[in-house]
Amino acid sequence: MRLLPGLLALFACSALAGEPLRVVSLAPSMSEIMLELQADDLLVGVLDGGERPAALRELPSVGRLGQLNLERLLSLRPDLLLLWPGSVPPAQRDQLKRLGIATFSAEPHDIDQLIEQIEAIAERIGRAEQGHRYAEALRERLRQLRQQYRRDEPLQVFYQVWDRPLYTLGGQQVVSDALAVCGARNVFADLTQPAPQVNVESVLLRNPQVILAGDEAQLASWKAWPQLRAVADDRLLVVPDKGLERPSGQMIEATARLCALLAAKAPTPR
Repeated sequence: MRLLPGLLALFACSALAGEPLRVVSLAPSMSEIMLELQADDLLVGVLDGGERPAALRELPSVGRLGQLNLERLLSLRPDLLLLWPGSVPPAQRDQLKRLGIATFSAEPHDIDQLIEQIEAIAERIGRAEQGHRYAEALRERLRQLRQQYRRDEPLQVFYQVWDRPLYTLGGQQVVSDALAVCGARNVFADLTQPAPQVNVESVLLRNPQVILAGDEAQLASWKAWPQLRAVADDRLLVVPDKGLERPSGQMIEATARLCALLAAKAPTPR
């Protein structure tokens, strides 16, 4: 790895006493969490992935998802990196580890764990009280949603990530827990991979009551299989928005929108 002259020396003396913490976010969801904690004043750089929030548009970029610019990152002299493991290739994660930069890594598998990690980030950046208040508000909203949408018999849902090839989400992916909050069950919850590839035959075998996908075009092909309960009952639904795919505090309200959509198309929860 070639480095710009003097970068390592600059990094070594970056955390001077009394200076504000210098934080680089290495995932869009981590950037959102910093905004939610009103701690974006500590951010000195972000990894891009999609459109940035307006408040972060002027911050330096350290690359894009899967393409970290390590030299640019080091030039920002970060004290702390906020990392979503999938946003940085393994080889570059190893390089960061060898450089000894303090790193907070988060990959929640359910929404309760997500809230715990938001609270832990707040403590790590010196905003513990604010983080605790925010986490408690999220927990209360989550409790309300679970109570409102509870079902004695979970609604069986196939969550389609992509159609060619056909990808879904495994049971340890946080969106599976969002479905559970809504009184539903991911029909592929038994799979441990985050985004397993499946085939039409396996979906037919599990016969979901609802199929969720990103747009109407991805749903259209399922109409060729009228034996599916989701097709017979006209429950081919577009996911309300992309918020479910960004594990930050806003995911709770994205889950609420998903719950409302499922409730409108399915029997009333008991």
